[in-house]
Amino acid sequence: MPAESLRWDTLEALKNSPKGRLKYNPDWLEKGEDILSGCNEAPSLSPLSGLILKRLNMSPRALQKTCSLGSASTDPGTGLSEEAPVSSTSPFPSANAQPTPLSSPQLVPRLKKDTEQQIVGDEDSAPDASNNLSPVTNPIPSPTISLLSPRATQMEGFIRIFEEKHRAKAKMELSLRQELQEKLVASVASRESEQLKRFEELMELKQRQEYQSMTDMMDRETQESIGRQEKLKEEHKNRIKILNLRLREAEQQRLREAEFERQRQVEGRERLRALNAVQEEILQLNQLLEPAAPTQSGPSPDLTSYSTRANQLCSQVSEVVRMTAEGEFPSVEDMTVAERALHEMRSLIRVMQEAAAQAQEKRKKEQEEEEERRKMAMLQAQQEEQKKSAALSAKEKARKKGLQTKAEQSTLKWYQELQDSANQCAQSFEGLNNTKDIQTKKLRMELQKAATIPVSQISSISGSKLREIFDKIDKLLSGRSVVSGGKSVSTSQHPNGLDFVSYKLAEKFVKQGEEEVASHHEAAFPIAVVASGVWELHPKVGDFILAHLHKKCPYAVPHYPPMKDGTSVEEYQKILGYRVEDGGVEAQDSFLKRMSGMIRLYAAMIQLRWPYGSKQGPDPHGLNNGWRWLAQMLNMEPLADVTATLLFDFLEVCGNALMKQYQVQFWKLILLIQEEYLPRIEAVTSQGQAGSVTRLKQFLESSLRSRQIPPPKGQLSSHFWRS
Repeated sequence: MPAESLRWDTLEALKNSPKGRLKYNPDWLEKGEDILSGCNEAPSLSPLSGLILKRLNMSPRALQKTCSLGSASTDPGTGLSEEAPVSSTSPFPSANAQPTPLSSPQLVPRLKKDTEQQIVGDEDSAPDASNNLSPVTNPIPSPTISLLSPRATQMEGFIRIFEEKHRAKAKMELSLRQELQEKLVASVASRESEQLKRFEELMELKQRQEYQSMTDMMDRETQESIGRQEKLKEEHKNRIKILNLRLREAEQQRLREAEFERQRQVEGRERLRALNAVQEEILQLNQLLEPAAPTQSGPSPDLTSYSTRANQLCSQVSEVVRMTAEGEFPSVEDMTVAERALHEMRSLIRVMQEAAAQAQEKRKKEQEEEEERRKMAMLQAQQEEQKKSAALSAKEKARKKGLQTKAEQSTLKWYQELQDSANQCAQSFEGLNNTKDIQTKKLRMELQKAATIPVSQISSISGSKLREIFDKIDKLLSGRSVVSGGKSVSTSQHPNGLDFVSYKLAEKFVKQGEEEVASHHEAAFPIAVVASGVWELHPKVGDFILAHLHKKCPYAVPHYPPMKDGTSVEEYQKILGYRVEDGGVEAQDSFLKRMSGMIRLYAAMIQLRWPYGSKQGPDPHGLNNGWRWLAQMLNMEPLADVTATLLFDFLEVCGNALMKQYQVQFWKLILLIQEEYLPRIEAVTSQGQAGSVTRLKQFLESSLRSRQIPPPKGQLSSHFWRS
């Protein structure tokens, strides 16, 4: 039958369609629901398969029409050939069939149009057909078509049964899971509610415990406060008793202090009246020392030194009075200072009067001599040229014969005066040195420490430190109290205290040059500037410095002491400046080192002045003394190793200052040293002593070549005094 033949073609077409290529696997259930998700979709066919099924369900006429499509020769609407195979008329081509014109995309619109027309025509004729249907009129029943084979139908049924079972099983598992989740939620909720109850109970317990602890603590604090109050009451009673005792003691102490203060006021007023009387007498005596106006008879004697010392004494007393003017009474020490100042002022007046009497006598003698000089003036004028010629001839003879072997008479006289002054000062405080009194010995030690320790502390660290040391030395020499070793000491505590301190201070300055400057050449300048300042305010100390310097280093005069008869070699070595001990005379290097240190200190002193002193007066020992020393040194025969060393040290320290002061004359002197004096030094110098000569020679050559002498190392600058 034609319908049966089309059934298998239709099934083949469905099988080969995309929806019909379904694969089933028995492991779907084990792999999960997602793998079977495609089976849950409703199977669908293509629009062409629906058209074929509609035609199969049509009337026998329509069915025949459709079936005749396969036997017709040519369809003018489609243009299909007569020999086309039957399978080509089916809209479901076989798997091996090639595409037909019916399935081509060009024919799909027209086929859809014909199909729609056919469906409309069938709908129009359907009422008539249904009205005319009857067993009689329709003897031919509708053909029944089985689209699936029994095996396929069975498989489809199994598949649907499996799907239903799987769906039912999934629903049951879902319901079980929901029940389990609900039970879990219920158990969690009940457990959380129980935990909340326990937490609330725990919080209530903590609150009760805290309340109980606070109650206990308040009870304890109450008991403790009660105990403290009791203790405070007891302590208050004890303090009242102690305060009453202290009040009684304070009242007694106040009465004692009032009595003591009254006595102190009485004694203080008495000392004040005595101090005023002392000051009045000192001022009256000071007026006697004022320089008188020059008269026609001749100039008045020089009272400058007496006036300077008198002014210092007046300053000491004025300082004590100034302290009392501030509301304080003078102490016993202040009265001692004032009385000593008055005693010294009386001594100055006595000495001044004696000096005035001597000056008057001297003035008379000078007047007589002046008359004689007037008479001999004409004779001297005539003999002047004779003396000049004699002097020139003497110089020429001296040049031919040689230089001097000793200093000039004026220099020796000056040297001897300094030594006598120092010896006289040492004899004045001999009683202080040889005393057996314990208190006097202690005072001597304190004075010596107060004089020597500040000199040992001199350094180039800062200008402010140097000024403190200078002020301390100045106070000590002015008779004021200074603190040394934690004790207050003053030169006014002993009649010979000032001489002792001046002598020891000068000795310490020279010793610093002998030791400190010899080892560190730069130390000469801070020591020299302090010594120069002390020298300017206290000339007596300056004379003692020169005396000690000349005694330890006679070449600073310059003076070559001759060996007298009866003098041993060791004594003569000491006179020349050597140290002689039990082991013998010191080595030449050590001797030259000490001499070099003292000459460097002397060269620094003559060119420096204390920057905070009065610069209106003359320099107490200025550069003119350096020129004098250098000239006299060149007029004397050189000594082996000593002369070259001292000339080099002196010029290195003081050469720059002399160059600025004397300029051309200085360079003439340097040229004289190089051309005439240096060969004499070389003539008396052995080979082992050539080091000092070489240094001097190189220094002279370098200075003459550059026409400049550099400033010495360690010189104090203006920046130093601001530090």
